[in-house]
Amino acid sequence: MVISIFSNLLNYCFFLTILKKKCANSFRYGLTCFLLAGCGGSEPDQSTAETDPAIVVTFMVAEPVNMPMSLETIAQTEGAKEIEVRPRVGGILLKRLYDEGTAVEAGQPLFLIDPEPFQNALNEARALLREQEARVLRARTDESRQKRLLAENFVSQRAHELAAMDLAIEEAALQAAKVRVQQAQLNLSYTTVKAPVSGVTGRSQFSEGALVSANGSLLTTLAQLSPIWVRFSFSDNEVARFGGHLSEKNVHSVRMILADGSDYQREGKINFAASKIDPTLGTQQLRATFENADQRILPGQFVRVRVIAGESRTVYIVPQVAVLSSDLGRFVYVIDEDNAVGQRAVIAGDWIGKDWIILDGLNAEDRVVIDNLIKLSPGKTVDPQIRDAVSTSHFNASS
Repeated sequence: MVISIFSNLLNYCFFLTILKKKCANSFRYGLTCFLLAGCGGSEPDQSTAETDPAIVVTFMVAEPVNMPMSLETIAQTEGAKEIEVRPRVGGILLKRLYDEGTAVEAGQPLFLIDPEPFQNALNEARALLREQEARVLRARTDESRQKRLLAENFVSQRAHELAAMDLAIEEAALQAAKVRVQQAQLNLSYTTVKAPVSGVTGRSQFSEGALVSANGSLLTTLAQLSPIWVRFSFSDNEVARFGGHLSEKNVHSVRMILADGSDYQREGKINFAASKIDPTLGTQQLRATFENADQRILPGQFVRVRVIAGESRTVYIVPQVAVLSSDLGRFVYVIDEDNAVGQRAVIAGDWIGKDWIILDGLNAEDRVVIDNLIKLSPGKTVDPQIRDAVSTSHFNASS
């Protein structure tokens, strides 16, 4: 009995061992089939493979342009004549005769100072003049009488000479009296303060009833707006780029750029150029004059000026968006004969409006990419589309 049970137990263990091996082999077989099935579909179909499409870009053809050196800098406007209006006589300010901030003509009355004291001084000077004229008449009569008596030997030569000297003294006093009358008339005229030149008035510094002093009290200011002057400067390095000292002789043109970015319609001329570099600032001071008949430009405005000077040279004008920067400097993308793009290092000068002036790095007929630049990389194939030639309106306007 015991032997039979033990034999059955051994047969059962043997059966479990065989079943375990079969299950393991079945699992390995299933896994192998699964992997083979997955790998069997991974073989690429070369006939359906697709390449990356070419990027559509717009390009411009680089065209050389001959133009002189140009630089831009910040400038400030000022009146061609900025005058402080001060009274030439002192007294009580009776009235302001103009509207503040308005344009006035030369000789137009601006203020009235109390004229009564000066009228009295004039009347007194005229009275003294008449008195002196009477004295001269008496001295002249006395000299004539002494002259007749001397001819008849009734008086001495000395008596006639004394009479002649008295006449000369009275005539000199008469001239002094006339000058005092003229000065009194002049002082009376100064009580009406007039505009010395045509221009725009400023705010009145004194109200009616205030006491003003001769040549001391600042009544108002007067700015002549046409022409308008623009002050600016260039560093010594920038002046060197122009070839040396700047003056009206070697500056071809001066353009003014307003705060909104538009070009002023009139071209200016240099009317002052410092003869040396300011040692404090390291700059050469310059000034240009512009016609301003419509008074569009006011003194004190901040603008930009573009100065074109020096000898002409060959450059290229490229939109600013086409010029990129890297650690090695500025570059542009240029399309080759196979419609592949490559980076071209360039040396950029100043800008004109929305364009860069490229001093070096480009050649004539180069195809320069001007859009979709962020998608490009060296060697990338593109589908180039040409655009119109780069606008040179800024250059033409400047030259």
